[in-house]
Amino acid sequence: MELNDANLQTLTEFLRKTLDPDPAVRRPAEKFLESVEGNQNYPLLLLTMLEKSQDQVIRVCAAVTFKNYIKRNWRIVEDEPNKVSDADRTAIKANIVNLMLSSPEQIQKQLSDAISIIGREDFPQKWPDLLTEMVNRFRSGDFHIINGVLRTAHSLFKRYRHEFKSNELWTEIKLVLDTFALPLTELFKATIELCQTHATDVNALKVLFSSLTLISKLFYSLNFQDLPEFFEDNMETWMTNFHGLLTLDNKLLQTNDEEEAGLLELLKSQICDNAALYAQKYDEEFQPYLPRFVTAIWNLLVSTGQEVKYDLLVSNAIQFLASVCERPHYKHLFEDQNTLTSICEKVIVPNMEFRSADEEAFEDNSEEYIRRDLEGSDIDTRRRAACDLVRGLCKFFEGPVTAIFSGYVNSMLGEYAKSPGQNWKHKDAAIYLVTSLASKAQTQKHGITQANELVDLNEFFVNHILSDLKSPNVNEFPVLKADAIKYVMIFRSQLPKEQLLQAVPLLISHLQAESTVEHTYAAHALERLFTMRGPNNSTLITPAEMAPFTEQLLNNLFKALALPGSEENEYIMKAIMRSFSLLQDVIVPYIPTLIGQLTHKLLLVSKNPSKPHFNHYLFESLCLSVRITCKANPTTVSSFEEALFPVFTEILQNDVQEFLPYVFQVMSLLLEIHSNSIPSSYMALFPHLLQPVLWERTGNIPPLVRLLQAYLEKGGASIASSAADKIPGLLGVFQKLIASKANDHQGFYLINSIIEYMPTESITQYRKQIYILLFQRLQGSKTTKFIKSFLVFINLYCVKYGAIALQEMFDSIQPKMFGMVLEKIIIPEVQKVSGPVEKKICAVGITKILTECPSMMDTEYTKLWTPLLQALIGFFELPEDDSIPDDEHFIDIEDTPGYQTAFSQLAFAGKKEHDPIGDAVGNPKILLAQSLHKLSTACPGRVPSMLSTSLNADALQFLQGYLQAATVQLV
Repeated sequence: MELNDANLQTLTEFLRKTLDPDPAVRRPAEKFLESVEGNQNYPLLLLTMLEKSQDQVIRVCAAVTFKNYIKRNWRIVEDEPNKVSDADRTAIKANIVNLMLSSPEQIQKQLSDAISIIGREDFPQKWPDLLTEMVNRFRSGDFHIINGVLRTAHSLFKRYRHEFKSNELWTEIKLVLDTFALPLTELFKATIELCQTHATDVNALKVLFSSLTLISKLFYSLNFQDLPEFFEDNMETWMTNFHGLLTLDNKLLQTNDEEEAGLLELLKSQICDNAALYAQKYDEEFQPYLPRFVTAIWNLLVSTGQEVKYDLLVSNAIQFLASVCERPHYKHLFEDQNTLTSICEKVIVPNMEFRSADEEAFEDNSEEYIRRDLEGSDIDTRRRAACDLVRGLCKFFEGPVTAIFSGYVNSMLGEYAKSPGQNWKHKDAAIYLVTSLASKAQTQKHGITQANELVDLNEFFVNHILSDLKSPNVNEFPVLKADAIKYVMIFRSQLPKEQLLQAVPLLISHLQAESTVEHTYAAHALERLFTMRGPNNSTLITPAEMAPFTEQLLNNLFKALALPGSEENEYIMKAIMRSFSLLQDVIVPYIPTLIGQLTHKLLLVSKNPSKPHFNHYLFESLCLSVRITCKANPTTVSSFEEALFPVFTEILQNDVQEFLPYVFQVMSLLLEIHSNSIPSSYMALFPHLLQPVLWERTGNIPPLVRLLQAYLEKGGASIASSAADKIPGLLGVFQKLIASKANDHQGFYLINSIIEYMPTESITQYRKQIYILLFQRLQGSKTTKFIKSFLVFINLYCVKYGAIALQEMFDSIQPKMFGMVLEKIIIPEVQKVSGPVEKKICAVGITKILTECPSMMDTEYTKLWTPLLQALIGFFELPEDDSIPDDEHFIDIEDTPGYQTAFSQLAFAGKKEHDPIGDAVGNPKILLAQSLHKLSTACPGRVPSMLSTSLNADALQFLQGYLQAATVQLV
């Protein structure tokens, strides 16, 4: 694509169409952009647009498109084409910093993100001058530019907070510190001085305070891995100024907004974080400063109001206290009973209260409320911080803290009892306090696993929780109902089974509650209870115990999906999946009705897939319906196909990328249930599955390979007779997969099925080419994973077509090739093969080479006979060799970049392990003994003499054991 006005005009038009709400206009425009993004100059055209376009909307759209393009394509993945030309890479890096610094803020943010994505791949080796270019801009004195630099530095360095330690990381951080630490410190001091100079100019202060917040974030990132020498030497400068900023109160920066945190709050919250980092990780060096920070942060907590805008500040301040009180050598600061009482009274209890803002979120923004309360993304909520502080204090002062709070809990419950309608929030806070006091350790799978001995959870459940669950009006006091449900859920491992069984029907009735939070919690609690394991690893709650409630459970779950706001509620869908999984064949009579509801839901969400978890559980539920029903009666598979195929056809025709991997998995499951023939509806689809565009997307590869394997297994012969022209396409897929290090194993799955199921004559003409491709790949890049798959393939070939065919095939490619493969690959590498079926295939294949291949007995290959036998006995008796050379680190398929849907394995579409040899060979060791006996009777004397001259003593002893077990001997 040339850099000219015509192309700029075209791109502008298409970008405008991608903003159109009508999918008929938007989709083709998105497809067009996707089709041209591989062209040289495409990213430079976007940059030109975002710099020069007169239309602000187009500029922002170009910036977002550019950032997403970089996100998808910048990383260079081994085995895959480089998606951004070298010329474009160089031009982007030469211009992007300038462009970012001169753009308006909205565009600056997008470009800053793009720089950090490029930096993650290229900095420092391939972009050495990035930092100096950025640091030089500090001298500009223009804070629009300085803040652009700081924002970019922040997005570039914040990964230091969660990277694993490595020499590479240390080298990079050292380079950054050498270039950046001093200018950052100078900028910090200069900015603080400017704040004093402009103390009365509100606009100047806003810019300066956003700089100080970014500088404080950078301080956190650069100090996270270890305490750098530079910062240790300059601790006085940083800590004194941080302390000064914490205690600063500038009236001009106070906002009237109750919701949105102002600059002052954001800066102070970050400083609390920085102080907590030093208190936790560098407590010795930080000791001289700690008392004044504790005092400043305590005063801050006691004087800050309950408004939402202070939430982040208060939660970070409490987290600071929590991290300090857990450290043994700050214990003395908290020992005094008055101090503990004061913390409980002034900090913990007020921040556990359910505020009107929480009530609003509960009613109007339930999704966010659930995310924070249930999934633990409530890191910055006051309640979560107060709860962490309770846990921190309990580490050393469990007795006194429990005693202080028991008083509060009782008085709160007393207030509630006086007037439930007015004082329900008191009970809510009491339940929250009990929960935070009681829980010491918790996991996603089991809920609370370790509890405070001083709190009687069962008694609290009977006296205060059960009454809310039993209340006949499920819509009264929804917050308390949600609290009660959550209590059952998190203490499920602590409560006795009879209490849980008593709760189940109550939870089922709460699925009908109007409150989204309440019915979501009920679904989640049921789902968690159904996963609990009892003795002997069966589920704690059995299908028989669920029998009286099954119909109501299924009814209420599906009705809950129709409640406003829960049409795509992932917790309800997950509960449906888990109920199917628990109840198994109990659900068979209900499936005809339910499958209609599930497919209807699938049709609706496929129009615009937006909830990946919901969609995943929906497909899992479909798989379970198919599995459970067809297990009882395999002929019902056709009724599932009638229900599902129309929706699947629509998904395939509209190319709903997120759903294709799922559709292929469900189709595999359906096809595998058929007895040995392929219905015509599947055959019609077969040519479409070989289209190259489907194989471009990594997420499609595993399920598509499995689907093709199902086609081959059920109808190898009918493909050979009615679709023989498609065999080259099938082998083309194999060729593409085998060339990729990430997907070569999938290529072998496919070729193994072709060898196993296709009629011999249909692939005779292609066999040699298959081997040539494999040898080319072996020469190009030989990895352990490839070798293991290659060994299984050649041994499967040998089992299927015989050892002579294998030897003749190799020697037809190149004379003496068979000997080279034995010597260089089979003998040294077979120990690496893993997996019971794979090992069996290799053992049977090698046995055939040893005993059914005449050229092993009387040509130059004979010298390899004993080493091969030795390798086979080692394969039986020695531990598997699972070592991998240092230079091989396979990229994880899930880790490839870009927006393509990664492959999501459906647990309930799982494939049974297939053994191509089956019962024909029970024990390969016995087979070896019997085959050697047969060989020795054909040429008496040869085998014992070969064994006695060159087989080592241990191997000989094992072999004697096999012969005895098979009750045969060598002659």
